[in-house]
Amino acid sequence: FSLNMQPHNFSKVTEILLLGFQNFQNLNFLFFLLLLVVYCMTVCGNLLIILVVSSSRSLHSPMFFFLTQLSLSDILLTTTIVPNMLHIVLYRGASMPFIGCLLQFHFFAGSIGLECLLLTVMSYDRYQAICNPLHYTSIMTLTFCLRVVLLCWLMIVTLVLMVFLTMIGLDFCGPNIIDHFFCDLKPLLELSCSDTFTVKMETLSLAILFAIFPLTVITVSYACIIFTILKIPSATGRQKTFSTCTAHLTLVSIYYGSIIIIYVFPHQQNAKPLLSLFYTVLTPLLNPIVYSLGNREMKQTLKKVFNKMSYSMFSN
Repeated sequence: FSLNMQPHNFSKVTEILLLGFQNFQNLNFLFFLLLLVVYCMTVCGNLLIILVVSSSRSLHSPMFFFLTQLSLSDILLTTTIVPNMLHIVLYRGASMPFIGCLLQFHFFAGSIGLECLLLTVMSYDRYQAICNPLHYTSIMTLTFCLRVVLLCWLMIVTLVLMVFLTMIGLDFCGPNIIDHFFCDLKPLLELSCSDTFTVKMETLSLAILFAIFPLTVITVSYACIIFTILKIPSATGRQKTFSTCTAHLTLVSIYYGSIIIIYVFPHQQNAKPLLSLFYTVLTPLLNPIVYSLGNREMKQTLKKVFNKMSYSMFSN
């Protein structure tokens, strides 16, 4: 007898249905308004950080230069997720083209990876400022900072594009429903009827490179910082030195804490969308707030800016 090896019959997925927040069906309009306000505050807050740092000579330092890049990353992250989420909440679910779903995931992954790298660079800046103050200005030059940031962006674009090209070569045969408000990796791979081993290995490598390795560097940097601070004889000196790290350490704790809760600890599937709100919506909002309230130089500069604005408004 002859054996005909026929390919499996399946229909390719051309669009994805995102269910969003099924538990908020009765409060969807209020939830929509809340998300809209948070999104506007996030974009405006991060743009304000970029404009204030760019226009104030007193803030032209490596730490605040990296902060502007972090704000840019936050704007990219929240703009990748929230506008489509607003549509999903308002209409209790929405469909999007499959290629758009893939692009959303990769822009999201790139923003997350970039944020991890920038937080790592900022911890290195604090390490040099506190543990190696005599050589700080010769190490953290403008040229060095520009090269580091350019390298971070280049790494993110190159490696995320590599994963995108691998994923776009997979066959996706459904079902085309994702019980989430954005296209994350795990639900996307569950739609594939191809072997996803290569993609999983690539994303695991990226997780090590952009999440685990940066967290290790941050932990070691702060261990050295704390050890150096403890050697300062006066309590006032220790407090003043540590205050320069407070804002950054707060951001690291919030950011990595939320990611670890989502991707490491097990939880119910229906709780994942709510937990994911923390690092996709709240963290980009908290970053400018934490740095505005937790950094003395930023508070003083913002106060001057608002005083100038108030004076010009009332004088006219």
